[in-house]
Amino acid sequence: MTEEKNPGKFAQWLERTKSSIMKQWAYCSEGVWTDQQNNFKVNTVKTLNLTVRSFMSSDLQSSACALTYRTLLAVVPALALLFAIGRGFGFQNILQSQLYQYFPSQRKALEVAFTFVDSCLEQASEGIFVGVGIVFLLWTLISLLDSVETTFNNIWGIRIDRPFTRKVTDYLAICIILPVLMICSGGLRIFMSTAIQKLLPFDFVGPVLGDILDIVSILFGCLFFTGAYMLIPNTKVKFRNAIFTGLISGLAFQLLQWLFISGQIYVAKYNAIYGSFSFLPLMLIWMQLSWLITLTGALLCRSSQEIYLFSYEHQTDNISGAYRRKVCLAVLTVIIKRFKEGEKPLNVAELSANFIIPPRLTAIVVNFLLDCKLIARLAPTENEIEVDTPLIPTTSPEHYTLGHVLDVLSNHGEAQFLSVFDNEFKPLLDLCDKLDTEFRQNASSVLLSEIHLPLNKNLKSDVSMPR
Repeated sequence: MTEEKNPGKFAQWLERTKSSIMKQWAYCSEGVWTDQQNNFKVNTVKTLNLTVRSFMSSDLQSSACALTYRTLLAVVPALALLFAIGRGFGFQNILQSQLYQYFPSQRKALEVAFTFVDSCLEQASEGIFVGVGIVFLLWTLISLLDSVETTFNNIWGIRIDRPFTRKVTDYLAICIILPVLMICSGGLRIFMSTAIQKLLPFDFVGPVLGDILDIVSILFGCLFFTGAYMLIPNTKVKFRNAIFTGLISGLAFQLLQWLFISGQIYVAKYNAIYGSFSFLPLMLIWMQLSWLITLTGALLCRSSQEIYLFSYEHQTDNISGAYRRKVCLAVLTVIIKRFKEGEKPLNVAELSANFIIPPRLTAIVVNFLLDCKLIARLAPTENEIEVDTPLIPTTSPEHYTLGHVLDVLSNHGEAQFLSVFDNEFKPLLDLCDKLDTEFRQNASSVLLSEIHLPLNKNLKSDVSMPR
């Protein structure tokens, strides 16, 4: 009898487990975007959800391939500039050893690149490389940096680029400061190693010190990714999001280095196929995977910072016309009342944050009101971008009656352009127009500025929308 019951209990347990898994999947895939709790668990699920969705739809593989090609073109010019500065400081050997240490899995590729660099610098010292050659060298580097910035901006959904003059100054600063930092980092490492060994002349100091300096090197790599995620996109990136994704990307990059170093068994197979050029396909694979890690980190950084933008995304995409009209009226009423009472006007981000309206829906509604000429943006200041500018009414508050606003919202766009349709369905269309006219007449005496709303006086001001 027990044997007969066990299959039934197992089936019930299996059904409960299946139901629980399906509920969790439904929550993680769709339901989490309607969960307004602001805690670590909910935010983590939203971040992973958005990252996976964006990764599947953004085609980062193609972006990584394009950056790999541009990086391959810029390797020799970049190293030439690096070594030219290193020779000026007298630290060429230190710089070379640092590159071997940072990229241990690409030692063979670096050795080949160094031969090209020596030839490039010899030509420059003889005067043949001056003029057009230097311009080509700098343009190759600037083109690579511009491609990286464009890719990061696409990941963040940013449509506004840096001004050309700022691009030139920023990119040249990177090309000059980065070699100096690498030289200083190598000198600091040697200095610390020598000083500590003199202060603590024990046998165990050498191995322990080496492990400590390796950990410091990994941390520097994580900080490099953090700085890239904060500075490259043309938007404000919060430090806590950048440092979180910088740590993940830095550790993933170190893992990639370890996999290429420990997988030397595959080099023999590539040697049998490619001969002396076996390092080239391995370097290309490593370079593409490195860019893929970098871009995935940028995607994770954006997802962790902007999860609030995708709340109620499905509902917003399928919003009814009547409910959208109600949201339009609510947003317009807030703008008019604040203008009438002489209070500080709000921008899109502040409207969304202070009145608990999904940012995406707020942006859609504001753009629709702008198209209807019911509101306008204040002129942006010198350091302000248009999307951050406050919103104000286009006319005095006394002109905004409920009937007038509904008339403008309903009749915005093209109408009565199908003559056959208008003639065939004239009785029905006349009835619809009559009902609309009667409703607007009844609402013509209602001023939006006189409607009582529980407007929040403790407004948040430290919010922003993506560019």
